[in-house]
Amino acid sequence: MSSDTIAATDPSAKNASADSKGERVNWLAELRGLALMLLAVFAFHSFVAKPFYIPSTSMLPNLFVGDRLVVSKYPYGWNWSSISFHLAPRGDWRIFGDTPEYGDVVIPVHPTRDEDYIKRVVALPGDRIAVRDGRIILNGEAVPQEVEPALRIPADYDRHLCNGDPCMGDFAPYLMREPNGESVYEIPVRRETLPNGASYLIIDHQDQYLDNYPEITVPEGHVFVMGDNRDHSADSRAEIFAQGLGGPVPLENIGGRAEFITFSLDGTTSLNPVSWITSLRADRAWSTLRPPLAERAE
Repeated sequence: MSSDTIAATDPSAKNASADSKGERVNWLAELRGLALMLLAVFAFHSFVAKPFYIPSTSMLPNLFVGDRLVVSKYPYGWNWSSISFHLAPRGDWRIFGDTPEYGDVVIPVHPTRDEDYIKRVVALPGDRIAVRDGRIILNGEAVPQEVEPALRIPADYDRHLCNGDPCMGDFAPYLMREPNGESVYEIPVRRETLPNGASYLIIDHQDQYLDNYPEITVPEGHVFVMGDNRDHSADSRAEIFAQGLGGPVPLENIGGRAEFITFSLDGTTSLNPVSWITSLRADRAWSTLRPPLAERAE
């Protein structure tokens, strides 16, 4: 008796065949659903917003290693660097392109590596910019800086490692012990205010080569960016061979704007579920990254 005859006369064989077909259809439907979900996540990350992790101290005192941010993709339009994982080839195209404002915290991509940086816009297209003794000279005028009270950071606030060393190691000279036995970093800071009133804290505690940069004119379609931790930031001032951005950044190399901190971890997180709570820096959550606008003298 042939197998077709058996299938025709044996109800259990019919049911087994139908079940096999049903399982195959369900498996394909689940796979299609998963693919659509991943595509939706990819599209959201590329065109609306994506999470971002701070891996270095280049934006201290405003961003700490361990901060998790939301980066919006649409404020300056879309370009190749907007696409998540840098899957699009590099190019100079932009859709609905716009220009950042002074003080915006943006995500420039390194000119030769597919690596995201995070820096602050300090000069716009057409501006003349120089740095002298750590002070920004914008269109011939020194950008105002005011000394602020020292920033106090508990020594155990950050236990992250940067290149194998404690991330706060650059500030070891400012480590002090309180009368109650607590150790804190007491770091000198200044408040810098750009022409539109954007105001934020910076750290400039050393004399080093990045403190001086010859005057240039920012080309059209570019911005000049710097880290807030001026002595430890590979930004527009630093050459490409020194991990820097090698000058003004083309707008098509800016993949978005940092908006706010969602949560922050102090580096003590482990497999122990309790540490998922104890390592949270509660005071960092939901902090905006849009700089306040100081009142400008008329």
